[in-house]
Amino acid sequence: MPFRRSVPLLKFTLLLPLLLAFGACSLFHHGERQTLNNMSVEQLYQRAHKLSQDGNWGSAETVYQKLIARFPYGAYNEQSQIELAYAQYKDGKSEDAYSTINEFIKTYPTQKHIAYAYYLRGLINFDRTETGLQHFAGISPSRFDQGYALQSFDDFNTLVTRFPDTRYAADARQRMIYLRNQLAQSELNVAEFYLQRKAYVAAADRAKYIVAHYQRSPQVADALAVLAKSYHLLGQQKLADQATQVLKLNYPDHPYLRNPKKWPSHHTWVYRLIPLTSAH
Repeated sequence: MPFRRSVPLLKFTLLLPLLLAFGACSLFHHGERQTLNNMSVEQLYQRAHKLSQDGNWGSAETVYQKLIARFPYGAYNEQSQIELAYAQYKDGKSEDAYSTINEFIKTYPTQKHIAYAYYLRGLINFDRTETGLQHFAGISPSRFDQGYALQSFDDFNTLVTRFPDTRYAADARQRMIYLRNQLAQSELNVAEFYLQRKAYVAAADRAKYIVAHYQRSPQVADALAVLAKSYHLLGQQKLADQATQVLKLNYPDHPYLRNPKKWPSHHTWVYRLIPLTSAH
């Protein structure tokens, strides 16, 4: 009997530290809210900025949002919106980050840091072109929807067109080259698929689009080969010869020229993409 009576007491003894911990945690958060509510705009900004520098993105977001809510106007508010978007981006909250920076661009189109805002929006969309699963599986993003790639390209293009001398422009140009090649590869994937399925008109149309819109991409060589072969199989030999001649002049070592009948071989159907670090 004494043993049975001691059981509830033992349970309470074990739970007591947890109850105290939860209570302290609640008091801490309440105290933190009180502190944030009493801080000046400068103090809030310094707190959020320090949290960001320390990589404490979630807490930084909370403080930035508090500043923006309490002080809806002024330089600190504008700067905090940009830094909030960056904190959300680093915290893996792409949708929130895009919404924040997009609203900033619409609201403050002439703000002194607008070039960075376009750069950040481009980065957010750039990172959304490839999910973690795709990266882990080694799957080229050119095999998937290119909506984010197009948005990112447009963001970077706006940056380098309007603000060519900013320190973000050089990196933006490199990313645009990468994205251009990715978009060209996506089109080439479709053209080769149509060729494989004997949809020669569709294959030729895609190939012509690549040649016309992505002239400086490495995918143009294969696009010309797809075009030449599609025309040949359609019985349009004059057009096929013209495409072959252009291919020969610009890419004399292309495998199609060595043996048109055997191109593309089975290993050609690999989704190719030039890495960002070696894009040029």
